[in-house]
Amino acid sequence: MKKRYLGVDLHRNCFTVYTRQEDGSGESRDWSIDSRTVFAKTVKATDEVAVEATGNVRLFCEALKERGCRVVVVNPYQFEVISRSVKKTDEHDANVLAEFLSKGMLPEVRMKDEVHARIASLAQTRDKLVKLRTTLKNKVNNLLAARGILIRKESLSSEKGLADVLTKPVSDLERRELEILVEEIRHLNESITKVKTLLRDQGPQMPGWQNLTSITGIGDVGASILLSTIGNIADFADEGKLAAYFGIVPRVQNSNETEHSGRITKRGCKLGRTTLVQCALIAARYSPYLQTFYKRVAATRGTGKAIIALARKFLSIIYKTLKNNWIFEDFPRFVHVNG
Repeated sequence: MKKRYLGVDLHRNCFTVYTRQEDGSGESRDWSIDSRTVFAKTVKATDEVAVEATGNVRLFCEALKERGCRVVVVNPYQFEVISRSVKKTDEHDANVLAEFLSKGMLPEVRMKDEVHARIASLAQTRDKLVKLRTTLKNKVNNLLAARGILIRKESLSSEKGLADVLTKPVSDLERRELEILVEEIRHLNESITKVKTLLRDQGPQMPGWQNLTSITGIGDVGASILLSTIGNIADFADEGKLAAYFGIVPRVQNSNETEHSGRITKRGCKLGRTTLVQCALIAARYSPYLQTFYKRVAATRGTGKAIIALARKFLSIIYKTLKNNWIFEDFPRFVHVNG
């Protein structure tokens, strides 16, 4: 049976499929998103399907699950042939996906299971709310500073500090603006607390929860974010693969026979990487092993590189903990082992 390569340009309410034959010929067809199950029945087990990762890609892939075909979910940030294309049409984009699929040249995205994906979404929501709250706090600080009134940023983290803002000597219009800002910050505080509670409640559903929370430095929220970022640890053949996924490996540039290592790639989930660094710094306060390692690197390479090196070392511990199903009774006494 001849093999077919199907490129799918997926949108919210429709999708275009370009079916490419082995000889390079092909044709396209437009479908409504509600017809995805009808489309799925036209797909053969010998087919290969490529679709870019979008908000509803999981819904699309679910329809193909029973067909037995290979489905490649493409990372749009790494596959720039489409985004940089001069000829931007749905048929063209689908055709490009089908062509590169036939050549095995598409950067594939890992599809996590439903639980990991939903908790990752929840963690991202919390992150957005926290960033919005920080923006509003900065606005309060700037507004008061313009009047020569200086307050500590940390004071806006408490209800007492927020109430105190409204007592400052400002104009009536500025007071009304401050009231709106303080009200929004209070509302965000409530929402962030609710999301944090959900993360704590849902986190234990993920395999490895007890393992990670037994590491001093990783709390409930941190474990939720890290596990939802990692997904199935079996997807990573070694700790180096996991480090590359987190984006904390150096960029490598080759020029003839010369190889240069630069700054970290910063690929992957930024929230996961930030959480990893935060947890590593906390763990180093309690672990003499990590603290010694950090100080040694900082003394020779500087604080910035020491923090990244510490995060990389800590991720290695996380990898081994999940792989070996370790649960620590006394993590501060742990000394890193090989294997």
